[in-house]
Amino acid sequence: QVQLVESGGGSVQSGGSLRLSCAASGDRYSRKSMGWFRQAPGKEREGVACIDSNGNTKYTDSVKGRFTISQDNAKNTMYLQMNSLKPEDTAMYYCAAAPWSFCFLRAGNFAYWGQGTQVTVSS
Repeated sequence: QVQLVESGGGSVQSGGSLRLSCAASGDRYSRKSMGWFRQAPGKEREGVACIDSNGNTKYTDSVKGRFTISQDNAKNTMYLQMNSLKPEDTAMYYCAAAPWSFCFLRAGNFAYWGQGTQVTVSS
């Protein structure tokens, strides 16, 4: 089993920054790849960024150049640095883990999920 706990959400103005954290525990082999997803009211869950066991990363087009995913294996923590935030980034952000060595920005590929942390960007 894997447990994931997100933190770092909040309310910021457009152009501001936030850093989300995801503390992971449990079976290491079940969380070889990690990802961030978001879901706005009335919309489907969207893959934002993911990182695999080799440190390779993927981003959805709308956040490229603004968001950076990283992980600290010693702390079992994954991060999402979000810069130049826009109102359309407003959503609940979820941390997810998968047992695969490579990551894909599809929710169906991830087996474990955190409870989410709210990000609100005002114009």
